Amino acid sequence: MSATGLFHRLTKHCLYTHGQRVSIFRAQHLSSNVENGEQKREEETESTLVSKPSAYYQTPMTRSFTAGCLETEELSCSLTSNTTFHQQRNPYRISSSRRLSSTQNTILDYSKAESSQERDTKKPRVNGDPRAFQRCRPEYRNMAHDVSNRSSTLDLNEAWLVLEKVTVLKSNIGPSDATSFLCELSQIPHEQIAVVRRDTRFNALLRYSAEILQNFTPAQLLDALRSFVKLGLPQSHSILGLYETELCRRASEMEFHQLLLAADLWRCLGRIVPRYLERLFDNVSRNFNQLGLPELVQLLYIIGEGRRCPNTLVQPIESLLMRHLNQLKPEELGAICLALFKSQVALSERATRRLVDRTLAVVNDMSDFGIANVMKLMRFSYLDHLPWLEAMGSEVPRRAPGMEVQGLMHVILACSALHYRDDRILLAVAEKLPNVVSRCRSKDAAKMLWAFGTLGVLPNQCPKLYPCLTAVLRERQLEFQRFPEHLLTGLLGLAFAGLFPQDLLSLALSSEFVDRACNSKELELKKDLFTLDGTVGLELPESTIPRLSHALREEVTKQLWDFAQSDICKKPEMLEAEAVLQKLLGGEMFVRKHMILPHLRSVDLEVHLDENDKPVPVSSAPSQENLASQNWEQTLSGVAITDDLLAQLTNSQKMLSNKFLQKPAGHRVEPVHVRESIFSVGVDLTDNLLRTLTKSGKRSSHPDDSKPSIQRLAVQVTNRNQYCYRTEHLLGFHGLKRRQLALAGYRVVELPHWEWFPLLRRSHAEKLAYLHCKIFSCTDSKK
Repeated sequence: MSATGLFHRLTKHCLYTHGQRVSIFRAQHLSSNVENGEQKREEETESTLVSKPSAYYQTPMTRSFTAGCLETEELSCSLTSNTTFHQQRNPYRISSSRRLSSTQNTILDYSKAESSQERDTKKPRVNGDPRAFQRCRPEYRNMAHDVSNRSSTLDLNEAWLVLEKVTVLKSNIGPSDATSFLCELSQIPHEQIAVVRRDTRFNALLRYSAEILQNFTPAQLLDALRSFVKLGLPQSHSILGLYETELCRRASEMEFHQLLLAADLWRCLGRIVPRYLERLFDNVSRNFNQLGLPELVQLLYIIGEGRRCPNTLVQPIESLLMRHLNQLKPEELGAICLALFKSQVALSERATRRLVDRTLAVVNDMSDFGIANVMKLMRFSYLDHLPWLEAMGSEVPRRAPGMEVQGLMHVILACSALHYRDDRILLAVAEKLPNVVSRCRSKDAAKMLWAFGTLGVLPNQCPKLYPCLTAVLRERQLEFQRFPEHLLTGLLGLAFAGLFPQDLLSLALSSEFVDRACNSKELELKKDLFTLDGTVGLELPESTIPRLSHALREEVTKQLWDFAQSDICKKPEMLEAEAVLQKLLGGEMFVRKHMILPHLRSVDLEVHLDENDKPVPVSSAPSQENLASQNWEQTLSGVAITDDLLAQLTNSQKMLSNKFLQKPAGHRVEPVHVRESIFSVGVDLTDNLLRTLTKSGKRSSHPDDSKPSIQRLAVQVTNRNQYCYRTEHLLGFHGLKRRQLALAGYRVVELPHWEWFPLLRRSHAEKLAYLHCKIFSCTDSKK
């Protein structure tokens, strides 16, 4: 009788003798140190990755179990990335001052990456699998794990028989035995996996395999790793660290397809393996000529999921990609775009444009997930591929009814980053959102509020849009404890649209929230807080919303002004406008280059004119360093110094002519309150007069009712990145600035880039004539 047959008879006898033994499994706990890395609540960590790709789609389907196999959405995403090509960097462009995601280049535990509220709203769907490209060609079977191929051929009783074999063999288990046992156990049904993993004999099997890892062949190592995927071992399990070390050591002995397969299995386990990826990339560098089309696509997928690509591989990858471009299938193209986005690999403009050309040729056959990935790549690279964007004007309205929250979000976020406004796209997404908003994360809502606000979608265009997204922010306030940036992003987007939810603003400017945001080590949120604070002061002057401290406002103002002096103030177009204005108005004292409203983070040229359009000096204005201490909503309005008031202050009669101006008789005044102690000599200060002098500035509901004698002009040198693409429609932040300058009592004189930049190459006389027309036609039209 064979040894296997003997083991089978022994274990079968034990099974019939102890028929109730199975029920005990649920009360057992793993005791070996090998299991120390496993988390206490396995049910919450079965899915180790953050995002569900099915959020791009709405059709529900039955989910096949793959522990940790769902792909993560990018964990770091800028609202506006640095320009890679084409669209030049603009110092006047105001974007979010920090990344939207506080975690970069890492994969988080499911339980840590999302709040319980987020987990509750996520429904399992498999449509739009990011690994769908691996089903495009049979060649992928040799280098990728097929997550759909899971057969449950072993019941719990048979699994118990396998574990009894482990008990009998103990330390005599060899590599073939260990891999055979693991492969058999990986065939049990999903709902019974946790029972097996909690059994001490399974733990012993792992320990025995770890002791003989050096005797495993590369194929056996891969078989064991594949079993771990099917058994759903958590990414933190200590046995995986031992296997990673052994695979790193064996990398030089493995074939290239085996290296790719191991990397794919690590991905399915959700484990970060930087050392192993280094070995893989070294092998690729040495054998790059051996890569075919499937190997290239799978390599790019691994690069994207690992968020890393050596600089030495970028150019060879681009060349090989261009060589095979026309043979790529739609889902492969989508996977490549996503990989380039996640790894932040910047191809040349020519290569990126050709890649999008190819996707446009097959756009009708691409999934919604693939289209969203193309939009991500365009967002990262700032590629103004107009044929693709125009195609989206018809594709998105057609697809939007079947798309889910994250897919919709990535579409409009890309449009926002590209400053591309197409009402067909925006309104189609806005119409769909109220139906799926219940599955929205605070992150999704914040990004969409930012995008819609940036592109200037008004509340009356989509009456349900802003209320439903604002409701998400209110419902998910607990998430802001960990991700404060999402609240600030959403509130800025609402401010662009002229909406100011006072409860959320009070939360964002509360001392507890400000402390949490300012203490973030990974994000710079002070500038966004400063912008919201200044916005509250001008837009809601009578509200009881908390305000930032003087020290914090001063700190941020200094940061902004230091940058402006080193960059914005030195731009040729700004210097030329300043010089020509000084010549036009009669000297330096009539033009002041500074941040008129510091919280709006930009520099303008301030000019003052009297009622006869004569220039008035502005050089005596407060220094830039003191701007932060000014309370704009108070200093920009106040008491007009009339003859009646002058008579009251000097205790003299109203003077009809300044020819007989008499010097008021001063006498010593005993201060009544501390606030009056600054006056040691002067007039009697009554409470009524003090209230008149120190009253809080309140914006008049009818600004035209009181016409100041001094006209304050804010001359703005604009840039194309302040407008929607190829339009004269201002983006959200710049529209906010125009509105608030008007509230502060300024008239904006715009020097648009399409007029001013060409003039920079023209004669000085032409510039003078242009500015004269701009300045004085503006004042004439306002009279």
